[in-house]
Amino acid sequence: MFRRIIFSFLLLWLTGSLFGQTGTDSLATHADTTKQKDSSLPGTDTVSVIPTPDSAITIIPPQRMVFKNDPVLQWKILKGHPWLGFNGPLAKKSEAELRTVEGKELLFYFLVFLFILFAILKQAFPKYFGDLFRLFFRTTLKQRQIREQLMQTPLPSILLNGFFVLSTGLYLCFLFRYFHLDPTGNFWLLFLYCCAALSAIYFIKFVVLKFSGWLFKVPQAANAYIFIVFIINKMIGILLLPFLLMLAFSEGDIYQAVMSLSWCLVAGLLVYRFILAYGALRNQVKLNIFHFLLYLAAFEVAPVLLIYKVLMSYFL
Repeated sequence: MFRRIIFSFLLLWLTGSLFGQTGTDSLATHADTTKQKDSSLPGTDTVSVIPTPDSAITIIPPQRMVFKNDPVLQWKILKGHPWLGFNGPLAKKSEAELRTVEGKELLFYFLVFLFILFAILKQAFPKYFGDLFRLFFRTTLKQRQIREQLMQTPLPSILLNGFFVLSTGLYLCFLFRYFHLDPTGNFWLLFLYCCAALSAIYFIKFVVLKFSGWLFKVPQAANAYIFIVFIINKMIGILLLPFLLMLAFSEGDIYQAVMSLSWCLVAGLLVYRFILAYGALRNQVKLNIFHFLLYLAAFEVAPVLLIYKVLMSYFL
């Protein structure tokens, strides 16, 4: 009997201690899971309130708001946003307006073609380019020998003459557009006209100079002058490349500055051509400065002024 009483007493004591520990843990769990709703963010997140030994309350900031994949809710939020403008006047139009943009893609590709063509010519005929630049800058005393070498290689000469026509024709298009003298209204049609005009002008000039040299029995002087003219033309076509790139994709003051610098370049090259031509002709023909200036006025300056007068009277 005594043993049964002691065993019952121990059993009751152990049961009471276990129930007391379970009640303490449940109170702690209940205190940890106590949450308080934040009135600033309705219906989204909650703020946890954790009691501390100092009876202070620590507020844990709410997590980032996560939307469910609900298209209706998302559209309502986008329409109510003040910055996105989904509820503005443009969004209320029944039919969207098609915006057409006239870019310069074709002009960009043509400039890339010109640069690639110049690179191919330079890699294919490196000796011709070396002699051309040495003769142009007069860095050697063997000018007659270099001239003969250049005249003996007609293929790169013809190709560079064609490159001059393309490069200078594009420059003339920018020039006509700058002075508002475009009668066609189409940039590429004007480009074809400029290239055709340049080809015709220099072909006629070549034939006239050849005929004059044969008529006056000075073929060497005529050939020397033709050689100098086309050498300067080749250099004009090459040196205009960076100006063409800037004229194609610049506006405002930069466009004005580039156009003015290109005028200085072309004018300087033409003056340099007259100086070289006079030096070459004076050594082969009895020619004074007056006769040479008379020739320039009659065959170089007068045709340009006549063409300018015709264009101004026709388009203005």
